[in-house]
Amino acid sequence: MAGKKQVEETPLTLEESFERLEETIARLEDEDISLEDAFVAYSEGMKLLKNCNEQIDRVEKKVLKLAEDGGLEEL
Repeated sequence: MAGKKQVEETPLTLEESFERLEETIARLEDEDISLEDAFVAYSEGMKLLKNCNEQIDRVEKKVLKLAEDGGLEEL
């Protein structure tokens, strides 16, 4: 595996994740999509959805911490 390049992607913002998720949904709604392409799009969509949920959870925890203390503390 020494020949493989390791590509580190910059994490998507929540807005970028939602935008890509909408694009993925549009591909899945296309009547001409093959089963294989639909499966790939579905898998991508699930990863994006997980990313969105994780980001929302982090923000929610920060808001709850802010509400408790009156100040923001990194989790």
